[in-house]
Amino acid sequence: MSSIGLLIILTVYLGVLFFIAHWAEKKGNSKWTVNPYIYTLSLAVYCTAWTYYGSIGLAAQSGLSYITIYLGPIIIIPSWIVILKKIIRISRVNKISSIADFISLRYGNSRFLGAIVTVVALFAILPYIALQLKAIAETFHVVTQTTTSRYIFDDTTTYVAIALALFSSYYGTRYVDASEKRKGIVTAVAMESVLKLVFFVIIGLYVTYVVFDGFGDIYQKASVLEHFKEKSTIGGLPEVINWFFLCILSMFAIFLLPRQFQVAVIENNRENHVNKAIWLFPLYLLLFNIFVYPIAWGGNIIFQHHPVNSDLYSLLIPQFFDNKVMTVMVFLGGFSAAISMIVVSSIGLSTMVTNNVLIPYNLLGKLKSKEQTISSKTIVNSRKIGIFSLIIIAYLLYRFFGLDYSLVSIGLIAFVIIAQLAPAFFGALFWRRGSRLGAVYGILIGFAICLYTLLIPYAIGISNSQSTFISDGWLGYRLLKPFQLFGLDYLQPVPHALFWSLLFNTIAYFAISVSFKGNYRERNYAEMFIDINKYSTNHENAFVWKGTAYTSDIEKVLIRFLGEERTKRAMNIFNLKYNVDKDQELADARLVKFSENLLTGHIGTASARILISSVVKEEKITLPEVLKILEESKENIIINKKLTETSKELKEITAKLQDANKSLVQKDQQKDEFLDTVTHELRTPITAIRAASEILYDDDDIPEALRKQFLQNIISESDRLNRLIDKILDLEKFETGKQTLHPTLNDLVKTIENAVEPLQQLIRNKKITVHIESKDKVMAYYDEDRIVQVLTNLISNAIKFCPEEEGLITIQVTEKDDFIQTSVHDNGKGIPADDYEIIFDKFYQSMNQNIKKPVGSGLGLAICKQIVEHHKGKIWVQPAVKGACIAFTLPKKPEYI
Repeated sequence: MSSIGLLIILTVYLGVLFFIAHWAEKKGNSKWTVNPYIYTLSLAVYCTAWTYYGSIGLAAQSGLSYITIYLGPIIIIPSWIVILKKIIRISRVNKISSIADFISLRYGNSRFLGAIVTVVALFAILPYIALQLKAIAETFHVVTQTTTSRYIFDDTTTYVAIALALFSSYYGTRYVDASEKRKGIVTAVAMESVLKLVFFVIIGLYVTYVVFDGFGDIYQKASVLEHFKEKSTIGGLPEVINWFFLCILSMFAIFLLPRQFQVAVIENNRENHVNKAIWLFPLYLLLFNIFVYPIAWGGNIIFQHHPVNSDLYSLLIPQFFDNKVMTVMVFLGGFSAAISMIVVSSIGLSTMVTNNVLIPYNLLGKLKSKEQTISSKTIVNSRKIGIFSLIIIAYLLYRFFGLDYSLVSIGLIAFVIIAQLAPAFFGALFWRRGSRLGAVYGILIGFAICLYTLLIPYAIGISNSQSTFISDGWLGYRLLKPFQLFGLDYLQPVPHALFWSLLFNTIAYFAISVSFKGNYRERNYAEMFIDINKYSTNHENAFVWKGTAYTSDIEKVLIRFLGEERTKRAMNIFNLKYNVDKDQELADARLVKFSENLLTGHIGTASARILISSVVKEEKITLPEVLKILEESKENIIINKKLTETSKELKEITAKLQDANKSLVQKDQQKDEFLDTVTHELRTPITAIRAASEILYDDDDIPEALRKQFLQNIISESDRLNRLIDKILDLEKFETGKQTLHPTLNDLVKTIENAVEPLQQLIRNKKITVHIESKDKVMAYYDEDRIVQVLTNLISNAIKFCPEEEGLITIQVTEKDDFIQTSVHDNGKGIPADDYEIIFDKFYQSMNQNIKKPVGSGLGLAICKQIVEHHKGKIWVQPAVKGACIAFTLPKKPEYI
C-alpha cells in the first residue's frame, strides 16, 4: 500500500478519535461515558504494542513464557475488590493526581520522595514510549514496503508523533486540577481497546482457519520444527522460578505503571465500577491471548526458510498472502495499542513532572510571593508543554538511539524499574511504621541495583564480546557479574534483576523504617491511609496539626490561586460540613487540611503543603501527642458513628410509630365499618322475625299454608341470627384465649366428605363438580367439629365464587413431614395478590365492598385462621393460575398441639 494512502487512513482514524474525545467531553457524566464498561476497557491500555506484536515475537522465540505478563494481573485482580478500592478511596479523599503524589503524601508530603518517584518513572516509561513509536514506524514501513528515511522530516512517523503529542496535550490538560476526570481521553482509549481486540481476533481467526486448517493443523505442522517441544513446555525448576518472578513483576506493573494508576485510580468515576472490572478485564486479557500462540507458530511455519522479525508476524502473514485489507486492519490495531499507551503515559508523566519537580523546585517561590506571577493558566500550559515534550523526547530516543532490542525486552526493563516503587507503595497501604527515609533509600538502592544488573548491560549490549563487565564482572570480580550477581546463575536477566533489586529495596525499606522514626506527619498519614474507611467521610478530622492559622490568610492564598468564586464556594462547603461559623477568625487543623486538598490537584501534595505552610505558623508535635490526638479522633469518630446510628434508629422508630398510628386510625375506621356491617347483619334477621310475627299477631284470617311459611321464615331467620351470634362469640373466645380444643386422631378425608355433604344441594344447584384428591385415608390430630367449620367455610366461599357454568372445586390433601396440607381450589375470579394477607382480617369484608351489601359478615376466614392457628397450623392464600386457592396445615402428631 502507498504511504499517502496509509497516511490518509491514519488521518481519518485520528480524526475519529478527536471526535470521540470531543463528544465524550461534551456529554460529561452521561451513561455513555461514565459506566463500568468504559472504565474496564480503559484498563486495557495495559495491552500495548508489546501485546499486539511483542507477545507474538516472544512466543515464537521462547514459547509459553509470554503468558506470564498476563498471568500476574489475572492472579492479582481479585484483590482489587479490597486493595484497588482502598487506593481509589485514598486518592479521591486527598485529591491525588499521580502515583508520585500518592507515595509522597503517605510519607509526610515529602517533596524529595515525590521527585525520586518521578525520575524513576521517567527512566522506566520514556524508553517504553519510544518503543511504541518504533513499533508504529516499523509497521508503517512494513505495510507501505518503504525504508526509514535518514531525515526526520522525511519520515512519516515524525508527523504521527506530532499529531499524538498535540492530541494528548490538548485533551490531557482540559482542567487545571489534575485529579479531575478526563472523560474524553478515557472514552477514546476505551474505543481503541475495542478496536485493537477485534482486529487482533480477526487476524487470529484468519491465520488459524484461513491460512491453516485450525489449531490442530498448526500444531501438527509446528511439532516438526526445531525446538518445538522445549518451547511448548514450562521446563524444569529454574524455568518455573523464572516464571514465578515474571508473574510477580506483572502483578506489580498492573498497580504501579503510571498509565495503569492513571486509568484505574485517577480516572475512576465510581468505586463500584471495580466490581465489573475484576471479571471483565481478565476476560479481555484471555480473549487477547487465545490467538497469540497460533499466530506465533503459524509465522514460524511460514517463514522457517525466510528469517524475518517475529514481532511482526501478525502483519507479515496477511502481507505474504497479499491480503491488503487484513494487513491495514492489523496495522490499525497495533497503532491503537501503541497510541493508547503513549497518550495516557504522557499525561501521567507530565502531571508528575509538573507537580513533583517543576513546581516544588522551580515555580514554588513565585507562587509564595505576594505578587503572584504564576496562574492556573501557567500550570496548564506547563503540563501541555510537558506532554508534548515527553512524546517528542521519546521519539528522538527512538530515532537517535535506535533501541535495537525487542519490544518485550524494553517493556520488561520498564516493568523492573517501576517495580522499585512496590515496597514503598504497598507499605503505604498496610504498614504504619513505614517511613520517608525507608522509602527513599529503598527506591534509590533498588534503582541502583537495577541500573547495575540491567540498564548498563543492555546499554553496553548483551552480546558485546569486547565488554569484560558482562563476562567477568566489575573490576574482574566474578561474583559481581551483572547477570550472575553473587553467583546466582539460573535466572534470566530480567527475573535476576528483579530479585536482587527488590530484595535489597525491601530490606532497606523495612530496616531503615524500623531504625529511624518518622516525623509526626508521616505517622499521621499512615493512620489516614491504613484506616481510610474510618476517615473517608470526615478525613479532615483525622489530620493532626497544631499552631496558629488565620482563616483570612488561608483564603487569600486560595483566592490568589483558585479564584474568588471557587474559593467562596469551597469555604461554604467546609463551613456547612463542619458547622463552622463563617466569621470565625482562627482556623483549625481541619481547614488547613481542607485547603491543602484544594491545592493538591493543581500543584501536587508537596507543593500544596509548602504553600499553605507559608501563611500559617505550625508548632512541632511529638509522636506521642500525635498518637494521643489520633486516639481521641478515633473515639470521636466512634461516638459520631454511634450518634449517627442512634439518630438513624430514632428516625426508623419514628417512621414505625407514624405507620402504627396510621394503622390504628385505619383499624379504628375499619372497626366502625365492621360494627356497621355486623349491626346490619343482626338487624336484618331481627327485622324479618318482627315483621313475620306482627303479621301473625295482627291477622287471624291468614291461610294455614301462608301461616306455616311465615313461621318457617321466623325459624330460618332465628337460625341465621343464632349462627351470626355464634361466630361473633367464637371469634371473641379465640382472640381472648378462652376457646378450648379437643383434638383426636381423625381421618381427614372422611372429615372433608362430612363437610361437603350438607352443601350438596348448593353444589347441584350451581352444577359444580367437586373433586377430592387424596389417599383413601389420611390421619391427623384435630378437633373435628372445628375443622368441619373451617372446611365448610372454605367450600362455601368456593361455591359462592365459582362461575355459573363448568364450576370446579378441587380439594387436595398432601402429607408433608410432620404435617398434613389441605388446599381448596376453585376456578372462579380469584383473589388479588395485594389481598393475600388481609383476606384473613375480620375487617376485610367491609374494606373490600364492590357491591352495596357484602355477602356474609366477613368473619368466616378470620375464624378459620384462629381455628387453624390454635391447631399449631398455618393458613394462607396459595397463588393459582386461575381461580382462588386457600391452603392450611394440621399436625400429624398430638405433641404439636
